Amino acid sequence: MRQSWAVSSVDDEVMRTSAQYGVENLIIYTGPGTKTLPGSKEPLQRKKRPDYEDYLALISRVKSFGLNIEGVEGGFSLFPEYSDIIFGGPRRDELIEEMLDHVRDMARAGIRIWGYQWMPVSVWRTAPVSIRGGAYGTAYDHSIRSEDPEWYPGVPDSQDEEAMWKHLEYWIKALTPVAEEEGIRCGIHPDDPPMPERGKVPGLLRSFDAYKRLLSIYPSDYNAIEFCQGTFSEMGGEDIYAMVDYFVRENKILFVHFRNVNRQIPIFNEEFINTGYVDMKRIMRVYRDAGYTGTFMDDHCPMLSDDTDFPGNVGGYRSRLFAQGYIQGLIESVTKEQEYGGPVRMSQIENGSVS
Repeated sequence: MRQSWAVSSVDDEVMRTSAQYGVENLIIYTGPGTKTLPGSKEPLQRKKRPDYEDYLALISRVKSFGLNIEGVEGGFSLFPEYSDIIFGGPRRDELIEEMLDHVRDMARAGIRIWGYQWMPVSVWRTAPVSIRGGAYGTAYDHSIRSEDPEWYPGVPDSQDEEAMWKHLEYWIKALTPVAEEEGIRCGIHPDDPPMPERGKVPGLLRSFDAYKRLLSIYPSDYNAIEFCQGTFSEMGGEDIYAMVDYFVRENKILFVHFRNVNRQIPIFNEEFINTGYVDMKRIMRVYRDAGYTGTFMDDHCPMLSDDTDFPGNVGGYRSRLFAQGYIQGLIESVTKEQEYGGPVRMSQIENGSVS
């Protein structure tokens, strides 16, 4: 088990910080649907999308700092021009071919994991709330957000849930054979928050059973999950420990968004990594015992007073580094437990039986 974090930039500062703190595996925000050079905010020049050469350059730069690209994360579903894929519109086949060509370029350059979303109305939150020490965590209250006044470009006035599942099935059956052929594992992030409907759009991936249904569409190691532990732990009535155990043993977890929340839907807020309702050491043991070998990334870290922006996920330098230190400590702790047959005691350290 290893650490990772998600970044939108691979500039010198981010690369040095990653190397110095021992976060050697990076998840890059890019992929099909994006219109900037991978690992930067620089717009593309005279071409429609990032290509094979762009991904080769990205990988070369990251390797020059002694780091590794664990995968890329990017959701074409967030861009209205690709809504026909989600909703079965007239340009669906044309747009799917465009996405598949992009996937081929990533894979042939050396990208081995792509995590993406199936959320045309994006992530929903209400106003942040004050948590420990006056920091702020993102929050969701369905009684406030349920009657959403926003209009989302590309979203039809109404959509039947079973029809939406048919569109998702069509996509998975097109993508997965290409992913198998090219050697790139692909997986979908759950609906966040995992509500039955948001913005008149059914939330398909909102439960344990929904993910079993997704994975049954095309049984393959290349049809997998971008496992946002935070969102799975928001799912009403579900057991987060049981879901982790099941999906690890099925070899379906590509990488983990390792974050915590205070409770399940319909009202929750995100917490510091060690103050939510999920026992993070217990769940790290579940990953270990089930045989997980992938990475854990910090995610949606609290907003601290006077923190400094860090390009990538929610949270500044101090907030994200706190989470990374906690992740590193947990990985080392549960790994030592396994190595020495149980919790390591001070007496073992003092007599030299533990190095």
